Amino acid sequence: MKNAINWFEIPVKNFSRARKFYETLFGEPIQEMPHPSYKYGMLPCDMQNGGVGGGIVEGEGFEPSMNGPLVYLNGGDDLSVPLSKVKAAGGKILLPKTSIGPNGFMAHFSDTEGNKVALHSMK
Repeated sequence: MKNAINWFEIPVKNFSRARKFYETLFGEPIQEMPHPSYKYGMLPCDMQNGGVGGGIVEGEGFEPSMNGPLVYLNGGDDLSVPLSKVKAAGGKILLPKTSIGPNGFMAHFSDTEGNKVALHSMK
């Protein structure tokens, strides 16, 4: 297997608010995708070149959570950049940028919807 994960979905209660949060965090648009039952937006990724992607989803059965699996989003070259946007976008930093030795750096935050999410980068 090339990747341990193929796709992930971050549940949201307010699609517009969450979309604005993640667009601010990444500095890129969240592409809204048609879905018969949900509001759905794809986070930026390069799937044409083997990248793993995910989305935000609002709908019945999707509940934001501070517990459960923790998704690590790509923090780019230096996770300090997206992490510096969390508070202004309406989120909260739960664990500041932390070294994990030769594996780079990580940080945890809560988004506007009440999800605990993480960032990873090598710098």
